[in-house]
Amino acid sequence: MPQTRLGRNHRKQGFWHYFGRFLSWCFLVFGLLFVSGVGVFAYYAKSAPTVTTTKLQAGGSSALYTNDGKFLLSLGSDKRNYIRSDQIPQQLKDAVLSIEDKRFYNEPLGVDPIRIAGSLVANIKGHDISAGGSGITQQLIKLSVFSTDASQRNIRRKAQEAWLAMQITQKYSKEKILEYYINKPYMGYNNYGIGTASNYYYGKHINQLDLSQTAMLAGMLNAPTSYDPYLYPEATKNRRDTVLYAMYRNNKIDKQTMNRAMAEPINYGLRPRHTNNDHSQRRIIDDPYIKEVVNEAKAKGFDPYNSNLKITVNIDQKAQNELYELANSNKVPFTNEKMQVGATVVDPSNGHVVAIIGGRHLPKVALGYNRAVQTGRSTGSSIKPILDYAPAIEYKNWSTAEILYDTPYVYSGTNVQLYDWDNTYQGAMTMRYALEQSRNVPAVRTLQTVGLQKASKFAKQMGINIEKSQGLSVGIGANASTLQMAGAYGALANQGVYHVPHFISKIETPDGLEHLYDNAGERVMKTSTAYMITDMLKDVISKGSGTKAQIPRLYQAGKTGTVKYSDSELKKFPSYAGTPKDSWFVGYTKDYSIAVWTGYDNLRDGKISGNGENSAQLFYKSAMQYLMKDKVNSDWQKPDTVVAQKLVSGRAITNELYVKGHTPKPPKIPKKKKNDTRRIIMGRNQDNQNEQKTQSQQGTLQKHYIVRRDAYGNLHYYYYYTR
Repeated sequence: MPQTRLGRNHRKQGFWHYFGRFLSWCFLVFGLLFVSGVGVFAYYAKSAPTVTTTKLQAGGSSALYTNDGKFLLSLGSDKRNYIRSDQIPQQLKDAVLSIEDKRFYNEPLGVDPIRIAGSLVANIKGHDISAGGSGITQQLIKLSVFSTDASQRNIRRKAQEAWLAMQITQKYSKEKILEYYINKPYMGYNNYGIGTASNYYYGKHINQLDLSQTAMLAGMLNAPTSYDPYLYPEATKNRRDTVLYAMYRNNKIDKQTMNRAMAEPINYGLRPRHTNNDHSQRRIIDDPYIKEVVNEAKAKGFDPYNSNLKITVNIDQKAQNELYELANSNKVPFTNEKMQVGATVVDPSNGHVVAIIGGRHLPKVALGYNRAVQTGRSTGSSIKPILDYAPAIEYKNWSTAEILYDTPYVYSGTNVQLYDWDNTYQGAMTMRYALEQSRNVPAVRTLQTVGLQKASKFAKQMGINIEKSQGLSVGIGANASTLQMAGAYGALANQGVYHVPHFISKIETPDGLEHLYDNAGERVMKTSTAYMITDMLKDVISKGSGTKAQIPRLYQAGKTGTVKYSDSELKKFPSYAGTPKDSWFVGYTKDYSIAVWTGYDNLRDGKISGNGENSAQLFYKSAMQYLMKDKVNSDWQKPDTVVAQKLVSGRAITNELYVKGHTPKPPKIPKKKKNDTRRIIMGRNQDNQNEQKTQSQQGTLQKHYIVRRDAYGNLHYYYYYTR
């Protein structure tokens, strides 16, 4: 028994010995982690930016600058209703603190350890150690000094936020910090701070609002776009009720008061949606551009309304003014006042969006509808160079003299017959002529030869997403915006190098970090492809479907596009027969690529008729004339990979282009042998009517094309039939 008791005591002593060593190691590891954490914190805190009263008091709006460093405008209202601490109702303070930071007054260091610890545990479980955990003081620091870019939410930023929060807590009273915070956040519709929002949404001073209205504004601090009472009343009501419940849990209101406030309709006392009085003429002109700047900044992870960003934009203000003038004056004829336009100007060399117009007679509403970026309208034939002919040259080395057939065509697997715009067929023709005259059947046959999948991938490289469900009909009309089309044609203008169209070239955050967005571009086609398409598109303007866009002595290329009404639409509006539903023109020089759409928002608004049928071409012409007036007028240089040869077809002589290594070899005309029973019928490819006559006379024949060079080096096309 004593030995057994001794053994037990020995085992107990061994357990406590190892447990003591384990605790020692735990304390050591904890100590090392603590010291390391303090060291990291001190290291990051040392590089924290400076906080000033001006930064804390200023609104969170971002400033826009042009590429030459000139101030353009500030996002948000210039007339901020700043409310001092003694003007802030206790009701508002209670609402904000209950939903945002209920321990605000009990945070001597400006940070909430309980909140941070809880957020840290929750976020580690979600594999994100950066988000959440910020009380009002840290949120104020974030809105005043740092970017709200999601990529910047890291340990470094959190450490600096906490350090600066501790600093301003020692410098400013709690009431002053709360004052700064209530006046800081973006509240929607170019409003900053709850004081400004109170006037915008209710037309009242903040101290005139009831509890329900106050709770709604306090709830919007978290996400003003998501809790927009005009657009999302149900979500806004749920958020307001969450604030009221938080106030009840925080003992700021009783249950009866909470229920009474929750029963109030969310639109009670709400003013109709409107614009701020400071929406100046400059803002109206630039509004489509500003909207896309905001969208692009958000897509990059920034919040331009709350981040105090310095955003450098690519706008040419004079060009922007000119587009606005063309859309809203009598310089360009439109069918009537309801006819609309959308246009985009891009610099092909870098992708900078120079100017953009979202419509005519734009309403005085900030960030309104922008028709230049709408993607639900068909491009008509303006897609042909990108989707049909460029891939044929790129992948199959076709020449501009490739023979195509404008003959009756039925889409595979259907009984739908394809017609050209004039409801006729013109037989065999070169690719140059088919593109110049915008013939539909040759374009679709070309797309079929290349393959829809391969052609779609080619177009996608230039930002054009093809809806394959349309089948081959997409070859004569894809859904795209003027922004996308101007960018895609910019690749043709830039010798096959594509730059994604962008509105922002640089974003500078308050802590001095710069984010640059210009790049070298991406080659999406061979120089030979770009040059050969450009050469054919010159003919579109000089003698094809785009002659209304002609500008004397200017080197330019372009393509028209018209969209027909569907049969169902014509049943509703039979008088629209024979008129285009949409009209496009996309053209370019070496310096600018311009895409223009014209049409109507709604079928009932009218039909394009009279001079309105030329509005797209004339809008382009006026814009390009203005833009090129001070530019060097230079032509594209033929690359070494392209060979030019004269082609004589009948009485016509054209200069055709071939990919080097793929020029035609003059074939010999087959001679009829003595015992050969085939009958050879010879002709020159100059008169389609004669060709059709020959076919009708001879019955079913197989047609063969050959090319022969004469003594002067000219090429002649011949054809012959075999029975």
